[in-house]
Parts: sequence; structure tokens; C-alpha cells
Amino acid sequence: MRVQTKMNISERRKYLKIMQERYVPSDRAGRTELLDEMERTVGLHRKSLVRLMHSDLDRKPRRKQRGRTYGPQVDDAIRVIWETLDFLCAERLTPALPWMAQLLDDHGELSVLPEIFQQLDLISIATVGRILKRISQDTPRLSRKRRKSGNSVTAGIPTRCIPRDEQQPGHLETDLVHQCGPSTSGEYLLTLQMVDVATGWSELVAVLGRSYRVIEDAFCRILTRIPFPVMEVHPDNDSVFFNHHTKRFWGDKVPNVQLSRSRPWHSNDNRLVEEKNASLVRKYLGHDRLDTAAQTLAVNRLYDKIWIYYNLFLPVMHLQEKIYLPREGQTSRVKRRFHVAQTPFDRLCATKAISPERREALENLRRHTNPRRLREEIYDQIDYIFSLPGAAPGTTEDVFQTLSDSNPAKKGDPALVTLSIE
Repeated sequence: MRVQTKMNISERRKYLKIMQERYVPSDRAGRTELLDEMERTVGLHRKSLVRLMHSDLDRKPRRKQRGRTYGPQVDDAIRVIWETLDFLCAERLTPALPWMAQLLDDHGELSVLPEIFQQLDLISIATVGRILKRISQDTPRLSRKRRKSGNSVTAGIPTRCIPRDEQQPGHLETDLVHQCGPSTSGEYLLTLQMVDVATGWSELVAVLGRSYRVIEDAFCRILTRIPFPVMEVHPDNDSVFFNHHTKRFWGDKVPNVQLSRSRPWHSNDNRLVEEKNASLVRKYLGHDRLDTAAQTLAVNRLYDKIWIYYNLFLPVMHLQEKIYLPREGQTSRVKRRFHVAQTPFDRLCATKAISPERREALENLRRHTNPRRLREEIYDQIDYIFSLPGAAPGTTEDVFQTLSDSNPAKKGDPALVTLSIE
């Protein structure tokens, strides 16, 4: 007899007790057959089965409980790192424990003994999960704001979905997040987000309105800051991304960039950026309406801090493979396996897409940045954003105030900015 699933200890002992009633009164040949059957069923060695057949199979309570492997100092270190990285899950938190403990120790936020460093390097994901479940009951968190196609230009642009196993950085999923509140009337703030499929690197820029002027300025900010060459831009079918102005921008000013788009009504074609819309934009700004130039400038200062916090400090998990397990009479069960959680910057450094100069500059930035203080600055900036008044009815906001300082249009020059990318 062959079972389809592995027995646990209690099930194995129950099975062996039933077999023991047949084994004891049997002759030599009968015992041989029973041992063969038990060996195939439970997978134990034959000598172990003989010993168990001549012993009491009732499980006895443990005489002495096993002591804790990881003491309260490890719990305290994990609590500080967990809060610093904004309460990540155990799978994302565990790979970052050793180097984050060292970084916080360098900044004076955490005092870690050498033996604690060694334990943080050896601790398993399951153990970290149990510790997080225990300490989450009495760990206070900082408050989070929960605020309440017929386009001819797209005819020659291919529709596709960037493969999840893309290894080359530079393929960016793109989307807009509307900060309009309950009404879409008038001008309001939108967030342009671009996420790299290979590394998870994320770029965020706030714009006021949907005009080509502000969208072009947002793309220029991203293209001058992103530390690797852009090979493909992959938005949905929004007319903001596909009009004659943007087509001229990508064709004339930023050549050698491939434009692709997702299929209409298939949001999963942009699955990564859609997920980041929730975890990087809605998580911090909620759904409230923001509609002034002052709010737009303040949100961009917030995004400058999130750019450092997310790309350099927060580990992300990437899907490695999906395994479809058939079930009789039911739909298949999907088992997902993930790569070890790493920060987008660490994933980028594992490729050859970043220059040594940019890598050294970002490493120095991470080394000299206190992540706990940075996180507190992020939430202080969120409080400041929502303390600013909204637009007064009947007034017009000057979107030129929201443009980057390097944009000639901000100084009244009607000429479009020309971007040169190395």
C-alpha cells in the first residue's frame, strides 16, 4: 500500500499500533511480509520497525521542555527592524535582518551584541513569523492615514504582457493613480508610477492635472533619476500616455525606447504596478482629494523620501514559479514559490545594468541614511500634506509652479524641454 501524503508522528504511531496486533502473533514468514508492508508505508528503516514492534507505541509526554534558542534580545532586535521596515511579513523581513541590524547599530538606533548578529543570520523564516505574531500584540504602530478605445495613436503600438521572469532591468510598467476623492471634476493630483519588472525598482512623481506639459515633466524627472537605461515603457490604454504629444516625446526626444501597452480591460497585464498603486500610493495618501499646487509640491517631497525608503531598504518578493496541483473534481490548486526577498537596489546590483559610479553613490546614500528617522519623516510629511487647504471653488491653480526647476516652461519659456539620456 502506498499513501499519497506523508504521515505525521501521531498518524504513524496509530498505524503501527494496528500493525503490532498482527505482527506479535505472526510467524517468521508473516512478520517478514508485515515488515515489508510497513517499510513501504511509513518509510522507516527495517531495524527501527522491529524495535518499535517490541516496544510500547504510546507517546509519552516530554519530561523536560526544550529551552528557547532565541532570547528576548533577538525579539527586541527584530521588533526594531520590523518597525523600521514598516511591518513587513516574515518572508520579506528575514533576509534583511543581518545587514539592517548592522546599519541601525551604526546609526545608534540599535545596540546589538556579536552573538545576536550571528543568531539573526541563522534564524529561519518560520521562527521570525512566530516571533512577529507574538510581539505584534503589544507593538504600537504609527498612525496611517486612510483617506476616504478608439485611439488612432495606439494602432501601431503592440499589446503584450511583460514576462514575470524578465531578467534585464529597464522594462517599466506604468500607471496613473487618481487623487480625486469622490468627484472627478476639475483639476486634481495624479501620481505617475513606473515599476521595473526585473528588479521592482519604483519611481513616483505627482502631477496636477492630465495635461501633456505636466506628464512630460514627470517622465523627464524619472528618466533623469532612474539609475539604469530605460528599454520599454508599458502603460495601459489611457489617452494620457497615447496621444500625438507623447508619441512625439518618445520618438524624438527619448529615442530607442520601446512603447507597448496592455490589452484593454486586462489590468493583470500591468500586475506589478497595479499592486504598487496600493502599497506605495494608497497606503500613504489614501483616497482623499488633493488639488492644489502646494499639495503637489509637498507630495513630490514625500515621494523623494519614499524613493529612498522603498528602493534601498524595503525587501520585495519576486515570484519564481507557479505549480498547478490537480485535484479530483475541483479546480487546480496553485502553489507559488518565491525568490529570497531582496531590496530593489540589491536586485539591481546583481545585474550589469547599473554603472559602478551610480552603484557607489547609492551605496553611500544607503550607508549614511538612518531608516528609522526616514520613516518618521515620511509620516510627518503625510501629516503636513493633509494639513494644507484644498483648492477654493472658482480659483485656478498654476500648474507651472509644480514643474521641475530644470524645465524651461516653469520660467515662462514656451519651448519644450529637450532631454538627453546617456
